[in-house]
Amino acid sequence: MLVPKHICDGLNDLEIIRQSLKTVDYFSCLYERYEEKLLRYIKRISFTTDDEAADILQEAFIKIWKNLNAFDQSLKLSSWIYRIVHNEAISFLRQKKSYGKGHTTPWHDDLYVLLPDETEGVAAEELEDRDKFTHRILAQLPPPYQEVLVLRFLENMSYEEISDILKIPEGTVAIRLNRAKKIFREYAGHPV
Repeated sequence: MLVPKHICDGLNDLEIIRQSLKTVDYFSCLYERYEEKLLRYIKRISFTTDDEAADILQEAFIKIWKNLNAFDQSLKLSSWIYRIVHNEAISFLRQKKSYGKGHTTPWHDDLYVLLPDETEGVAAEELEDRDKFTHRILAQLPPPYQEVLVLRFLENMSYEEISDILKIPEGTVAIRLNRAKKIFREYAGHPV
């Protein structure tokens, strides 16, 4: 039995955790709340297909469930969840690289990223070209720089949240972001 959406919507993250630990059905509230965001995040940092992203998310939620008792409720749940998903995506990429050296992944239309704050009044074709270009540049960046750019500018996370997810100090987040932006501009043909 799944918990009705209106009940889930009335609970905050900590209440969902507490209820989930009593009745497993409440865990579906957590999944429903984060599924869309996390799938988008997985695709943005790993450039996977929809099926691969869904598999990564499923594995991550199994780990989330197994470790729910260990969650420190003084921390922000979303950062903890993103950290688990992040680790699962990186693990998937490492496995994929070790088995598929030299294999290239074709570009899929579902990998486009819309940047809503910059899209007003822009033609759809131009947006599509910009999204392809942005993904091409991101794919060339080393993973540490890819990660911080995606979390900051595509997931709109604060330095503190990025620090929690990547388990690095906020100062390191700032340094990586600065370097990542410079490298992105260079790769995009806009030297600093």
